[in-house]
Amino acid sequence: MRLVIAGLLVAAAVITGVFLNINEPGLLFAAAAPLFGNWQPHLGLGTPAAVLIAFLVVAKGPELASHRFALPIAYVTATAWTFSLAMIDGWDRFVTRLTTEDEYLHEVPGVTDIPAMLRGFAARIPDFQPDSWTTHVSGHPPGALLTFVALDRVGLGGGAAASIFCVLVGSLAVVAIPKAVGDNAVLPFVVLFPGAVWVGASADGMFMGVAAVGVYLLTRKPLLGGIVLGWCLFLSYGLVLLAPLAIVAVGRRIGWAVAGALAVVVAFAVSGFWWLDGYELVKLRYYQGIGDTRPYWYWAWANLAALALVIGPAGIKGLRGDKWVLAAGIAILAADLSGLSKAETERIWLPFAIWLLAGTARLDRRWLTAQAVTALAVNHLVLTNW
Repeated sequence: MRLVIAGLLVAAAVITGVFLNINEPGLLFAAAAPLFGNWQPHLGLGTPAAVLIAFLVVAKGPELASHRFALPIAYVTATAWTFSLAMIDGWDRFVTRLTTEDEYLHEVPGVTDIPAMLRGFAARIPDFQPDSWTTHVSGHPPGALLTFVALDRVGLGGGAAASIFCVLVGSLAVVAIPKAVGDNAVLPFVVLFPGAVWVGASADGMFMGVAAVGVYLLTRKPLLGGIVLGWCLFLSYGLVLLAPLAIVAVGRRIGWAVAGALAVVVAFAVSGFWWLDGYELVKLRYYQGIGDTRPYWYWAWANLAALALVIGPAGIKGLRGDKWVLAAGIAILAADLSGLSKAETERIWLPFAIWLLAGTARLDRRWLTAQAVTALAVNHLVLTNW
């Protein structure tokens, strides 16, 4: 029944999106609604590799989940899967997705004084100023920009390095999640995560990997996990919604986790950036742009249709009372109802969505096949923006 409902939801979102884009162009700002991209069937250099990797994971994944080297094998395979999906759209698109005038790398050359940047960061968030930050920098705390500035400082500047970095870090989630939930049986499902379409390459894919590592560390080293999740607060304002997952992970040792997170918050505050000031200003910036135009009445449910494509049929089948699934579901519901998630949730919700696969451990190969088909179909039918 869950699959039927999800299928109807996706169909309704697509049909409504087509109707609105024909009759009210410019309303949704998503030509392939509920996905952010354009309807454009295509093949690419990555097609044969993606199909081969999918075939191998379906054929051997369940057995390899119990292999002594299962985690490193899974990491390499997930990285290859994500990269091959990206190559369906081509190398040029892959290396330029983070270099446009709306993206982080556009601002990197202008950051010559990091302390001064942090002190003045909040003032540059609102739009329509001579020195307003670009769309993506303004929409995130300074940790996201600092990440790409750091890459540039160590000689890894430019779009190719940034995109590869996002894939490599994002794929860490494939290792962290089975370790956190304590069940390697989910490995092949997180490897063939359809959301990998948007991990290569978006900064949100990188956020997904950092967040997953942080949640895993809470189960072993709460102080260290708290520090990592504290850093997540400065990658994306929305990652404050990792709180339900963090509570599940840390249990009674929450004091150490809170201490670690607060240390990061205090460090940024001392440096001149107060998270709550940034959050209030980013809400202003959001409604200065397309956030004010995109209709809540459509995206409140169409976001969930996009989510269904991100987690795939196996993710939908595995939705049940598992504590990790419930925690991720609470985070996603809060994000959806907030009104600050209107479209593009296929990438924005990656750090939460992949945890919904925690319920897939008992599913068989048919569901792995369904995951692969979903990812391949989306990537070949839609030219995504991410």
